Amino acid sequence: MKSPHLKEVNGTKVLMVEEKPFIMLAGEVRNSNSSCLEYMKEVWDKAETLGLNSLLMPVTWELFEPVEGEFDYSLVDGLILQARERGMKICFLWFGAWKNAQCYYAPSWVKRDLTRFKRAQAEKGMNFVRLKDFHGMPYTSLSYLCEATRQADAKAFKVFMSRVKEIDEEHQTVIAVQVENETGLMGAAREQSDEADALFKADVPQDFLKFMRENTTEMAADVKEAVIKGASGSSWKDAFGSAAEEIFSAYHISSHVNYVAKAGKSIYTIPLVANCWLDKGENPGKYPSGGPVARMMEVWRYCAPDIDIIAPDIYVPYFCDVCDEYVKMGNPLFIPETATHSYAAPRMVYVVGHHHAMCYAPFAFEEMGEPFSAMMGYLFGMDTQDPMLKTPQNIEEYKWYSATLNDMMPMLSEKFGTKDLQAVTSERADIDTMIFGEFGIKAIMKSPMGIRADGCCLVLKQSEDTFFIIANGCFVTSFSTDPEKPNVDVIVLEEGVFTNGEWKRGRRLNGDEVAITKYDKPTLLKMQLFAYN
Repeated sequence: MKSPHLKEVNGTKVLMVEEKPFIMLAGEVRNSNSSCLEYMKEVWDKAETLGLNSLLMPVTWELFEPVEGEFDYSLVDGLILQARERGMKICFLWFGAWKNAQCYYAPSWVKRDLTRFKRAQAEKGMNFVRLKDFHGMPYTSLSYLCEATRQADAKAFKVFMSRVKEIDEEHQTVIAVQVENETGLMGAAREQSDEADALFKADVPQDFLKFMRENTTEMAADVKEAVIKGASGSSWKDAFGSAAEEIFSAYHISSHVNYVAKAGKSIYTIPLVANCWLDKGENPGKYPSGGPVARMMEVWRYCAPDIDIIAPDIYVPYFCDVCDEYVKMGNPLFIPETATHSYAAPRMVYVVGHHHAMCYAPFAFEEMGEPFSAMMGYLFGMDTQDPMLKTPQNIEEYKWYSATLNDMMPMLSEKFGTKDLQAVTSERADIDTMIFGEFGIKAIMKSPMGIRADGCCLVLKQSEDTFFIIANGCFVTSFSTDPEKPNVDVIVLEEGVFTNGEWKRGRRLNGDEVAITKYDKPTLLKMQLFAYN
């Protein structure tokens, strides 16, 4: 049996596990929790309560290689065994040279040797700074130009992947691995060392320059302008203008990450992911410059071909807009981190139905339903007026959605890449219509009674006249797209559930419910329509 891999289906990429499509309805554990097997027991309990099918969890370089050349497999082995006992899958997060653009999880033998393992200089000659534009946060990071760091990081990752293959290849518990975490440089757009200055003044590699100029179609507008106007056979500044420093950082960081990824893939080939801290329209250095943000995706695609997926960590209110940005260049939507406020559940439905997402994982899901701490409130945007951002996600509702999507997974994944699977959300209340050949279905979330902020509707077309619908916070209406048959009757309207892939009917709703199709709680429906003159 092939190891977990990506397969193109209907023009989109699907994660294949045990030769079947798999949608990761997941959660990312709080960073420190996976460092203790005993503590993880209650984390797995919460995952089961929420109906999750997989977890994303860190494996840190410092615990895996506490002494150079000496590796501790106990935590990796234990987490895999725990997942098997719970019947869940894992995406490991390799916290190596980078975690949130810092070197938090590098081993002590790396941190202590500043000569061998050079630090990044966000300011000339400074290995440590306080970020003026980030609340004075203390900051230090390993240099992305240091060959010794790249070699050591890759060596450890290769041993890690070897261990995963050794104990898991036949079981396929580990289905993906994220390489590093939120890479980039804070405090400056590029490193300010003498070495960095010299490289920045040197000529840009011609093959890279050619690639950038031939792949401008989906580039961010300012990056595209800089690339088109740049000079040939010249320095980074001449070639890329105002975008030069960020492109320079992205070139070297993505090259480091790919070196690590390639070392792992030489042992065990499973999907590899690179995640990013969003740019939020700010200047590079206010966010980690050089990370795999959408505006730098072309650079990452050239320099990091062994990274299969670019994944956004989304905590901003404009969630849908971010999702749109990360499906360019054939990139599947994979969300390894997002908020646990009350948009969490409807967003899961939306990304599966609209973007045919490969993964959706709220961060610190263990705390879902609990009051937000000051830090989580800041991260989730509680300083806005939107009450949904201030309200924790209801656990029972989340479980209903994840369980229902899990039960429908074979049907959902079969429709990935087709117009037979669509979804709308109240976060884009003006986009409420889905067309399926002869019929259209409209989920009205904006009405005289207001807008349900958590409204969502997913529709799966089973056959020409039959649909399965997940609806909440909306009116659902149907219509004919055929002018020769403008009238529509609802032949069947049922509540129900899927059990072992079979539809189990609950109430038949062919009475008043056909006339007033308003849903105020999550509901799964089967609807059959008939069009006539």
